[in-house]
Amino acid sequence: MTPDPLRARTTGPAAQDAPDLPHSPWLLGVLAVFALLFCAGFVALGQWQLARREWKRELIARVDARVNAQTAPAPGPAEWPRLTAAGAEYRRLQVSGRFIPGRDTLIDTNTERGPGHWVMSPLLTGEGFLLLVNRGFVGGERGFETGPARPVPEAPVTLTGLLRVDEPGGALWRPNDPAAGRWSSRDVGAIARARGLGPQPVAPYFLDAAPSPALPSPPVAGLTMTSFPNNHLIYAVTWYGLAVMTAGGAALVGRHEWRLRRAARAGR
Repeated sequence: MTPDPLRARTTGPAAQDAPDLPHSPWLLGVLAVFALLFCAGFVALGQWQLARREWKRELIARVDARVNAQTAPAPGPAEWPRLTAAGAEYRRLQVSGRFIPGRDTLIDTNTERGPGHWVMSPLLTGEGFLLLVNRGFVGGERGFETGPARPVPEAPVTLTGLLRVDEPGGALWRPNDPAAGRWSSRDVGAIARARGLGPQPVAPYFLDAAPSPALPSPPVAGLTMTSFPNNHLIYAVTWYGLAVMTAGGAALVGRHEWRLRRAARAGR
């Protein structure tokens, strides 16, 4: 068989021994810009995680102090303008009043028991304002099924629980749809309007009720999350590590290109 001269030229010893050629400066410049952007982005994400770590540590300390503190009366209308999440959330409250029957609202949620609903019920307090009370969880799976929520008690009740701030709008991926009765967050104002609550003023917060003989079960009360994981340091180290790896990879490419150019100049 007659040998192919083109194949001989491209696969022969001369082709195998051909030196690598430096890449285009434009290509290297583009790669350098991308490496710089990635490094800066990874470092920024690491800094953000460190800031989140400090915020989480403050949150954990604040929640621990408040859930273990003595109970206080539920804030009335005079205090509402001064309420903030940082200053009031997770405070232990006590409130007395009478539930308004037939006005329950189910809020989609997912707890340690599985998917289900929070049951929000309006309470007319002894002070004359309305307070939405999260009576607890219904639903569940894997042996934690609760059955439907029982009706609210007819007699006056005294409850304790944790103050929770309003959750307007709904979840990021699923907004509330009051017209259809679909709720993904505990939006106090929207729930009050949808249920026609009033004319009494409605508190701009709600109460996560603690288990109590005054509250029939289900729903299951006392599932408020008060323990928060703090893994932000691990996340920060990961982002910083990616920044170092990107910088190291760029340095290796630069070193290789420098050697190629030095070899090319020596071979002239």
